[in-house]
Amino acid sequence: MPLPSSTYLPLTALLGVLWIGQMVTPVAAQSDTANANGNGGEVRAVLELFTSQGCSSCPPADALLGKYAARKDIIALSMPVDYWDYLGWKDTLANPKFTTRQKYYAKERGDGRVYTPQLVVNGLTHVVGSSAESIDTAITATAQQLAATRVAVKVRVDGNRLIVETGDAPAGAPAQEATIWLAMVHREFEVKIERGENRGKSIKYVNVVRDLNPIGMWSGKASTHTLSREAVSEPGNEMCVVLLQIGKAGPIIGAAAVGGL
Repeated sequence: MPLPSSTYLPLTALLGVLWIGQMVTPVAAQSDTANANGNGGEVRAVLELFTSQGCSSCPPADALLGKYAARKDIIALSMPVDYWDYLGWKDTLANPKFTTRQKYYAKERGDGRVYTPQLVVNGLTHVVGSSAESIDTAITATAQQLAATRVAVKVRVDGNRLIVETGDAPAGAPAQEATIWLAMVHREFEVKIERGENRGKSIKYVNVVRDLNPIGMWSGKASTHTLSREAVSEPGNEMCVVLLQIGKAGPIIGAAAVGGL
């Protein structure tokens, strides 16, 4: 479903950033295998599905995302948006931050395309979220495009701390400024929808992002950011995902995830 308005939302101040402190320190040399998803594998792609409980086209995409979420080389995230709430059902998982993020992607790409189910691959391109063929093609193309600029990212739990490490820019790659995003993720929800286009359906959602905040900036040099484990282990939060992203909505050049919070 296409969004009826092409107006871009202003990026509001992202509050509640979970700082304990920041240490900019050398990080041991790491290969791309340091970019790991929740299953411990190397991350080839980050998939962001912009979906809505009020969109009749979305359930097939929600189901397909679950298959990608099971892969060790993929970080698959559900980003529920709120702009279809007027259709008669208020999305119980939606966050206006995700609507803003989706519109920034459209602006960054220059195509203005905002719809559901829209799946953004590695921050670079978008496809219809229910088309496995299109998703696989986009994963291959964007992985090749980013191969020379990948940055090692690690996230781990150490006692009462959550530690995020980012590596140096690869030799020969431009040292661009990037945002370090922290997503707090619930692995699974099942929602019974009582009104709107999906009335009467019970839909399963996987890897639902409940909040997304910047925790620091990266400028090409290795760094470590330390956060409170207590601050990220809110009820229902089962996984944290770290995204290293150029600009407001540019290429995702590194990613990692950790569970067991």
